[in-house]
Amino acid sequence: MADTEKDIDLLEALFEEARRDQPTLPDDLSARILADAADVQARQAAALAVPPAQNPAGALAASAIGMWRQFRAAVGGWPAMGGMAAACAVGLWIGLAPPSFLPDPAEFTQLSVDTTALPYDSYDLAVMLGEETE
Repeated sequence: MADTEKDIDLLEALFEEARRDQPTLPDDLSARILADAADVQARQAAALAVPPAQNPAGALAASAIGMWRQFRAAVGGWPAMGGMAAACAVGLWIGLAPPSFLPDPAEFTQLSVDTTALPYDSYDLAVMLGEETE
């Protein structure tokens, strides 16, 4: 128990030292970051300055991107989009291979296979003919 308290005190002293010692960003790195940000802002401003009539493909792509951003924001962001994708995948799986307690959607579309021609088409017949029941 004493070793644990000693370790916690040592760790707390290290954390206190880290709180006191604030790292600073070098001036040249700060200048490069700000220059890069100004360059990106200038390119974005130049792209927005071009009228849509001169660049219809760019305007269409920008509107499509804006539409998807609005949809993603309305739905709830990337976590909600991931949940929707998972729900779609599960729905597709259940639709293609439904559990035994759900009706087969192929029967509703008249695409089901005629199983009356098969002699052993039911589970009850298989149980009756099984070796365990004899």
